[in-house]
Amino acid sequence: MRKLAIGTAVSGALALGVLAAPAAQAASPALTFAGVTVNKGKAIVVGTTAKVKVPVTYTLTRPADLTIDYKSNFAGVLIYRGSLKDQDNSIEPDAAPVCTTKATTSTTVTESCTETLVIDPWDSLYEAADAGTWKAAGFYGHLDQDLDDSDDEISLEYGYSMWGGLGTPKVQRAAKVTVNATPEPARAGKTLTVKGKLTRANWGSGTYTGYAGQKVTLQFKAKGTSTYKTLKTVTTGTGGALSTTTKATKSGAYRFVFAGTSTTAAKSAVGDYVEVK
Repeated sequence: MRKLAIGTAVSGALALGVLAAPAAQAASPALTFAGVTVNKGKAIVVGTTAKVKVPVTYTLTRPADLTIDYKSNFAGVLIYRGSLKDQDNSIEPDAAPVCTTKATTSTTVTESCTETLVIDPWDSLYEAADAGTWKAAGFYGHLDQDLDDSDDEISLEYGYSMWGGLGTPKVQRAAKVTVNATPEPARAGKTLTVKGKLTRANWGSGTYTGYAGQKVTLQFKAKGTSTYKTLKTVTTGTGGALSTTTKATKSGAYRFVFAGTSTTAAKSAVGDYVEVK
């Protein structure tokens, strides 16, 4: 499991091993996270190299007498896979959120907050199981420390709380689709062979690998028109290979279209134009 996002001070303390023994923990403050939206409600599509910035918005209600300074205490929203107490993977914000006060009472402050999760496929995702449905949770952490040992004493007091059930964002592998129609140019009424390949991001190897056994549609857009029409459905073979034939009737562009799955994003090939004589 990844370390929890309670700030570099706690991380440093953990690295030194000084938090190995249980420490006294104060009661968690009454925080409420509501209206959590990850990536504007859309699936998070991640390839093999580029970092993906994921916006997260939410409403945070905190006690009026609690100041969250992101130095000694921290709050935000993370996404995780697994159970709340036994996470298989988690992705936390690297920076403090930007929050604007919406309402106040004598006892509470309600803020509208925006933060960013940065997903690096090399650092954040490891295996096929990371593709699919994740969960969103709010967290709060604090650290009180006195590391001045001039009096032969140091102290660390820390605490961490999480609140789950805040959403089910989806993380998907990015896909690629290629297409090549031959011969070019073609004779009207003759057979065209259309080949291609469907691949998807493999976070374990950092490459795109073939996606076999998937339904892909062959589409055609006639010259002078703006709409593709479906000609047939083709199933990917070994290594994601695609191959089919069709009659050349008029000039236009051919493409393969993959509708996507729960773990892999939809993708369309760039059309391959064929002149028909």
